[in-house]
Amino acid sequence: MSTQPPVGSKVRVTDPQALRALSHPLRLRLLGLLRLEGASTATRLGERVGESSGATSYHLRELARWGFVEEDAGRGTGRERWWRAAHRSTSWDAGDFGDARDVTDALQAQVVGLRQRVYSAYLAQRDAVPAEFADAGSLNDTAVVLRPEQARAMAREVAAVLDRWQAASLPPGTPGTALVAAFGDVMPLVDYPL
Repeated sequence: MSTQPPVGSKVRVTDPQALRALSHPLRLRLLGLLRLEGASTATRLGERVGESSGATSYHLRELARWGFVEEDAGRGTGRERWWRAAHRSTSWDAGDFGDARDVTDALQAQVVGLRQRVYSAYLAQRDAVPAEFADAGSLNDTAVVLRPEQARAMAREVAAVLDRWQAASLPPGTPGTALVAAFGDVMPLVDYPL
């Protein structure tokens, strides 16, 4: 049985050092796996991501240092240490970091890379998902011209919808379910890239 973070729990990062720690690609992968699949050990996670248990153990300790993961005290024996995600999701506001834009840029680049991998996986795996999910997929885009306060309001509304569905998420492996990825990005642009 996997130990999942509390449903609906979200952490908002305001410390530039915590955001910098989170922007490491392996740390993001480890945190994502713990959120998606539940508690695990450094050894199991290392096998999953193709890294040594020493490397995964180090990065898990760094994530714990900043409060993103925690030891799953009810599991493990002796030297076997189990970890779980402390929150279901993480958010940050670039405005909280003032001149430390390099910090937000590094993490946003990692997030964009993950999104690209998810979109590619969606296209590659369409024929492998259960037939009853065939028409559940949806790619949407909307370009609108808004004032800053309207864009912020839209971002809050979209995040609230995603939060509501995340709270309804079932445990991995529940019969009759499939993994569903959903993004709700609001991105102010100068020009739309056509």
